[in-house]
Amino acid sequence: MNRPRVVIAGAGFAGITAARGLKHAPVDVVLIDRNNYHLFTPLLYQVASALLDPGEVARPVRELIRPLGNAEFRMAEVTGVDLERRIVKTDRGEVPYDYLVLATGSQSDYFGNESLARHALGLKGLDEGLALRNHVLGRVEAAQWISDPDRRRAALTFAIVGGGPTGVEMAGALSELIRHVLKKDYPKLELGEVRVMLLEAADSLLGTFDPSLREAARRSLEKKGVEVTLKAKVAEVSDNAIRLAGGEEISANTVVWTAGVRASDVGALLGVELGRQSRVPVDRTLQLPGHPVVFVIGDLAGSVDGGTPLPMLIPVAMQEGRRVAATIADMARNGGATAFVYKDPGTMATIGRNSAVAQLGRVRLTGFPGWVMWLTVHLVNVVSFRSRVLVLVNWAWDYLFYDRPIRLIVRARDDQPD
Repeated sequence: MNRPRVVIAGAGFAGITAARGLKHAPVDVVLIDRNNYHLFTPLLYQVASALLDPGEVARPVRELIRPLGNAEFRMAEVTGVDLERRIVKTDRGEVPYDYLVLATGSQSDYFGNESLARHALGLKGLDEGLALRNHVLGRVEAAQWISDPDRRRAALTFAIVGGGPTGVEMAGALSELIRHVLKKDYPKLELGEVRVMLLEAADSLLGTFDPSLREAARRSLEKKGVEVTLKAKVAEVSDNAIRLAGGEEISANTVVWTAGVRASDVGALLGVELGRQSRVPVDRTLQLPGHPVVFVIGDLAGSVDGGTPLPMLIPVAMQEGRRVAATIADMARNGGATAFVYKDPGTMATIGRNSAVAQLGRVRLTGFPGWVMWLTVHLVNVVSFRSRVLVLVNWAWDYLFYDRPIRLIVRARDDQPD
């Protein structure tokens, strides 16, 4: 008798967690992703700021599922879902399923602003992190050849749009890269010509944090030389400038967009009405209404807690992955589905060396204690032991010697997969 097949679309935190949770279940798992690696997204900004190598924040999916025994990986992009025939369509072929878990994550949302989509640099995928690193280093190199002071200042102006955790972390890391590391590589670099700007449309940074932590983050960024501008909504971006909604124009060759995300396009393939941020509405059991063998988890899922949508955060994705794995294992043994209940472990963001903010229940940490907490939590959660060792070594090297080892401008040929 054939065992039920569970198809998991997406090898992010939700998908990998679900696959691992099915290790001992009487099912066979097929994990599908358009990339052959799992990305530890919380440290992607450290790839973009030349602190970590891509191999330290991403591991091959096949390596991660090797111990499972009942799981296989197929590299493909999901192009459709036939809910009636129970088939996942991909650019490589069709994959039938008995249970389906959709965990394809999220992507940058430019809110229909074509100029942003065309000219801003994103920070959601590994390719974007590498492109941003190349761009930043390339702008500093190019500035050495520019004699016109206005053009040189534009080349050395780096604007990060979005004051959430990713924007705050990127702004702090970029400022430290320039002031602590690149200043040594480029002795003639005038720091007075360099601007690292953080633009936020709201009236504070880190909107989901306690007000005291928001203010602590702002002060810490400004001490590191970051220009924080609040109530600054971006209206238009070009190759050389940003225009704010109030009419102010800022000359800048680099704009990094971290201000908006929405669920992946896979949700639109289901033929259901999508919710806010293009997320797929689900039952309390994370099942697609009307389709009890289809589950949606992670950033793609529009799950709610007490009427409030759950945030697009890794702890949510991992807890949903574990819950759905347990549900499918029960259903495969003729059991039923169980409602998902989220337990909030807290949130944190680092501003750079010796500075972070952490909100853990009633506990509020700032400065060095928050930074140590941030380091510990992220190091523990890095996906493999090898990566933990390499990350720790690079962090220690940067901390002790004010040096970042991955200052390479590497542009791969645009090869298409076979």
